[in-house]
Amino acid sequence: MNIQDLSALLIEQSLSISVAESCTGGNLSSLLTSISGSSSYFDRAYITYSNQAKIQMLDVKVLTIEKFGVVSEQTAAEMVRGVIHHSQSDVAVSITGISGPTGETKDKPVGMVCFGFCVKGCYFSNTQYFKGDRVAVVDSSVDFVIQTLVNELSA
Repeated sequence: MNIQDLSALLIEQSLSISVAESCTGGNLSSLLTSISGSSSYFDRAYITYSNQAKIQMLDVKVLTIEKFGVVSEQTAAEMVRGVIHHSQSDVAVSITGISGPTGETKDKPVGMVCFGFCVKGCYFSNTQYFKGDRVAVVDSSVDFVIQTLVNELSA
């Protein structure tokens, strides 16, 4: 599955999508808008790299970050809820992770990426562990989102 498949599904189902990216730094948004006709489905993107941006723009709670960390399914879930709240899109995604080569901790290695999804009112989150350098982790994260959304929208 690829971005053309996701684009076709969004257009076919008349759905809008918005995203919140941290460790991917806009790569998902760039790919989503690289398709001609993307203005019919792409609503907006939040590049919330700092904790403060997540709090201010997406309503992530300080307590959530303090208790679970910025790289957690709990934070990803609050991020995606913030996207839906502010955009009213049909589909939303959030991504927060450690793309490396620095930033890892004992419990959170480089390559750990947490995702939040909302697809037509159904919320879920997921954590993946990707291998490789910074670029590979970002690319794998974007690929994971596309595959997950294609699977969800094809079901």
